[in-house]
Amino acid sequence: MIHEKENFPLQNWELVSVNPADKNWKWQDLFSFWAVNIQSIFGFSLIASLYLVYDLNFFVVLSGCLLGSLFVYIFANLIGKPSQRHGIPFPVLLRISTGVNGARYIAFIRGLVGIFMFGVQTYFLSKSFSYLIRMALYSYDNTILDQDYFLTFLLGMNIIDWVAFIFAIFLQFYLFTKGHLFNKFFINLSAIIVYFGLILFLIIVVSENYSELSKSFRDLIIVENIISKPSIVTMISIAGTIFAYFSIIIVNLGDFSRYVKSEKELNKGNLSLFLNLIIFSFFSVLLVIGSDIILYKNSLSMDKILTNPTDIIGKIDNIFLSAVVIFFILFASISTNLIANYIPSQNSLLNLFPSSLNLLGSGLVIAIIGSAIGIFWLTILSQIGILSFVDTVASFFGPIFGIIITDYYLIKNSEIKNKYIFSSATDSEYYYSNGWNPKAIYALLIGFIFSAATIWNSELRFLQSFSWLIGAFFGSIMYYLLSKK
Repeated sequence: MIHEKENFPLQNWELVSVNPADKNWKWQDLFSFWAVNIQSIFGFSLIASLYLVYDLNFFVVLSGCLLGSLFVYIFANLIGKPSQRHGIPFPVLLRISTGVNGARYIAFIRGLVGIFMFGVQTYFLSKSFSYLIRMALYSYDNTILDQDYFLTFLLGMNIIDWVAFIFAIFLQFYLFTKGHLFNKFFINLSAIIVYFGLILFLIIVVSENYSELSKSFRDLIIVENIISKPSIVTMISIAGTIFAYFSIIIVNLGDFSRYVKSEKELNKGNLSLFLNLIIFSFFSVLLVIGSDIILYKNSLSMDKILTNPTDIIGKIDNIFLSAVVIFFILFASISTNLIANYIPSQNSLLNLFPSSLNLLGSGLVIAIIGSAIGIFWLTILSQIGILSFVDTVASFFGPIFGIIITDYYLIKNSEIKNKYIFSSATDSEYYYSNGWNPKAIYALLIGFIFSAATIWNSELRFLQSFSWLIGAFFGSIMYYLLSKK
């Protein structure tokens, strides 16, 4: 029993262990979770580009994608099981290995990246809203957009852009502060709606261009030199790219797996990543090929094949179809922002200030800082190479993962002393030295050096897709060696 006085409060209603009655996520919900992760504009462009832009063998690309997903599946299970078993989110799980105080600030590293990307994604989300507003105004009066007040810009945005951006911020704040039950509902709804949109769009494309589309798709299916050395090297490179795409969500998967009903459901749900990747690859390839055929038929000769959905609809002269596609893009963008950026940031803030913040308070902080980032993204932030800095900060994620996994499975033997998780008393199990575990900090810094080197060392830049894995490996090894002394 702990007799020491608490140094600082660590409990927060949103961070405590999930009531077993609230563990209602099944594998179908995780199917939607992984679907949302891949259904972003960037995900569509990435998958389509791998298959179509670089003139690569279709089966080599597919094998590389599945290989990368295999590593995502393995690591997702490793990091997801402790949170599922004990019902705790990523920042609380981090307390066990880094110390109750260290976890507050180390988890905030993930929060900082999440808040920054939330602001950037909100800016691009607002562009979709502004497109809808412009199309509505143009349909009402095709000369109205030539008025002076629509041609006045502040920080790279006119009045339509500002209205769209403010609306995007308030809409997300309203939706994302409703709690985990609504989040689950919205994730499932978004996955279904986006897949429905892809099916609808594909039906439209296939119905008018079946013969050309089927011929172009058959031309991609080449079963030659799949196991040659160049193909294997390409496959590994693609696997690294796919893993890098999903890596940002792996470290904080516990924010979601804490609500999963059982480990069996968790395993089945994570397996659905493979199914999602195959389905989404099929849709993205056919839609890009079909769109290229339509543009060619309309005498629009492109210098390169378009893989970005917004670029594609921008070339198709059909306001109704464009509006429908943008509607689906909005759902995909909002749900991706929720999973990849907002929830990780929210839990990190709640863990940093457990006695001061709640869902509304943390949401307000994210909205305010995210607004500032989004407002200055076009004119300032995108011009100063800040993404390299963000990538450098994100280099901590791999080592953090390695330390958590090594500590939980190899050092602590999969045991967590629940009564100490929320205790900041000096004699508690996870207080270590002033709330920090020095061994974890040393290992984190060593792993970070190796991970960040792939970004800043030009001779190692070819390994950048594997920076997360490199950091996780060295962080894990260093932590194990230090902890076993």
